[in-house]
Amino acid sequence: MQSSTIGIIGCGNISDAYLQGAGRSDLIKVKAVADINADAASEKAKTFGVEAMSVDRLLADPDIEIVINITVPLAHAKVSQVILSAGKHVYSEKPLAATLDNGRAVVELAESNGLRIGCAPDTFLGAGHQACRRVVDQGDIGRVVGGAASFLTHGMEDWHPNPTFFFKPGGGPILDMAPYYLTALINMIGPVGHVTSMTTTAFTGRTVTSKGPMTGKVIDVEVPTTMNGVLAFQNGAAVTLTTTWDVWNHDRRPIEIYGERGSMLVPDPNFFGGEPQVAIEKGAWEEQDISAFAFGIPNRPSKSGSGVADYRIIGLLDMAAAIRSGRPHRANGHLAFHVLEVMDALRRSSIEQRHIEIRSCPDRPAALPEGDGERVFL
Repeated sequence: MQSSTIGIIGCGNISDAYLQGAGRSDLIKVKAVADINADAASEKAKTFGVEAMSVDRLLADPDIEIVINITVPLAHAKVSQVILSAGKHVYSEKPLAATLDNGRAVVELAESNGLRIGCAPDTFLGAGHQACRRVVDQGDIGRVVGGAASFLTHGMEDWHPNPTFFFKPGGGPILDMAPYYLTALINMIGPVGHVTSMTTTAFTGRTVTSKGPMTGKVIDVEVPTTMNGVLAFQNGAAVTLTTTWDVWNHDRRPIEIYGERGSMLVPDPNFFGGEPQVAIEKGAWEEQDISAFAFGIPNRPSKSGSGVADYRIIGLLDMAAAIRSGRPHRANGHLAFHVLEVMDALRRSSIEQRHIEIRSCPDRPAALPEGDGERVFL
């Protein structure tokens, strides 16, 4: 299959993961990068052996078919619309947009122009989460009736070089981290029907402790930093979801799924690997083999020093292959919009003190076949 030529707009912290992933692929080739900071684009281009272009030049390049949007969350919708208006498919970092109206505008523009939207996260395509999908689809634990999902840390200011945007409109742990958990849950269970939540903000200021030019500066917090919600799925399951940057320590699993016949412990949805564990009725936990699926082998060290599977960009690889073959891609705009609507509803539910119905209803992404490497997308 002919490789697709890619451009990247945004050369910030996460762009390295995309460029490294692209360098391992035969399905895509990055031609150029662009950034409002020309020096950042030049440095990134030199590091990874690609061209540095202005945004306008990149969008006008006839070779480039798909543009990856790795700008800050508040700019996601605007930049994606510019890309689509230039006649290019777009693959966006999460979230799809900072507001529901902007996300809807992006989806509608893509459909009117006959173009595709892809959107992170794509971790649900990894071996750990595809193995979980198989457990559910095979009925090993019976119909899913409930669950609990938890992301609990004390924020971004101790490691990110410029964490300001995390604590401003368009940021917060809901928009930043909930996409991983919601997408993993939707992959296993299906779409969400309605939600309810409560949000709080524990600290009005955050002191930056990461090394860099912002060390010691205090960021004014303008978004909720803790959210406790309940997701009512269309299949009848009720799952609690907590996302917070106000917790120093805890001992909770990332995701637990409860079925009529048994329970499942789901790996961290921020990564692609990890072995699920399943217990039938009151039996012992048994680790599930994930080796039949691609994208599960650890390929880099984590902050703690343990190995993690980090294959960010495979959602784009699936999209590129799908464009060539004419099939739907999995990390698609309708799924990303549904996730955005759920997050917006969680925010609104706390403000309005009521349940919020979710109107969008995407299809569950197709499960990945067993196999090795990016050949599974072919």
